[in-house]
Amino acid sequence: MSQTTFQGSFVAMVTPFRDGRVDEAKLKELVEFHIANGTDGLIPCGTTGESPTLSHDEHKRVVELVIETARKRITVVAGTGSNSTSEAIDLTRHAERAGANGALVVNPYYNKPTQEGLYRHYRAVADAVTIPIITYNIQSRTAVNVETATMARLARDCKNIVGVKEASGSLDQMSQVIAACGPTFTVLSGDDNITLPLMAIGGHGVISVIANIVPRETADMVHAALDGDFKRARELHYKLFPLARAAFLETNPIPIKEAMAMAGMLEPEFRLPMCRMSDTNRETLRGILRQYSLVK
Repeated sequence: MSQTTFQGSFVAMVTPFRDGRVDEAKLKELVEFHIANGTDGLIPCGTTGESPTLSHDEHKRVVELVIETARKRITVVAGTGSNSTSEAIDLTRHAERAGANGALVVNPYYNKPTQEGLYRHYRAVADAVTIPIITYNIQSRTAVNVETATMARLARDCKNIVGVKEASGSLDQMSQVIAACGPTFTVLSGDDNITLPLMAIGGHGVISVIANIVPRETADMVHAALDGDFKRARELHYKLFPLARAAFLETNPIPIKEAMAMAGMLEPEFRLPMCRMSDTNRETLRGILRQYSLVK
């Protein structure tokens, strides 16, 4: 097993809404669901949690509620990123005070900082807290990529920057990061469909979208790979692969929330500019969910 603190199957939690507000009772249910089904860690207030449309008060309340409900039975890594460094520091300090085990901090989006700007942003956040920080490198959402040299510099200079959620889709870049940052620097997949390929080259797990609805199977695949049972991991990878692709029929988190609604897990409610899935894609998704006996 890896020496890293954060490894395994982490779920990028959806934020359930009802009548325009955060459905706190449902959020608590989802925490218990993941604890019962072998998920290793919870990530509230990430992309899948529609964090850009949560007010700061709502964001902090969701983080607090997940931590309170978890009661130290499962790791909680709070999403705390922002395109404003001061806002990211405020949210990360709050997560630390609330008792989070770590923070997931996304690249500043829209601003398009330089590599030096990215370094200074992450270093400022890291210097403001003592909890571990996982960087979230997703150029498709943020317009900037943390280059490997910058990632290695952060890993070297900031003792509490302990890993990265890699959502570049590039196994070449992931290999470079693992080689440059060393085996104790956690590299987690940000895309369900390449979790196993990443783990085959030294990755430590996933921050998963589909674990919202198939947590046990996702965790089983990741732990099979961590245990070196790649035959079993490969079987589960191909079993989950159609669902992993279906989760991106439209922009995340639209498909996963629709899937959970079809399975009776929550209301299919979004905050604009996220909206309901098209009828055609919804029927495609329903057909895939039937393969997993998640809907009738």
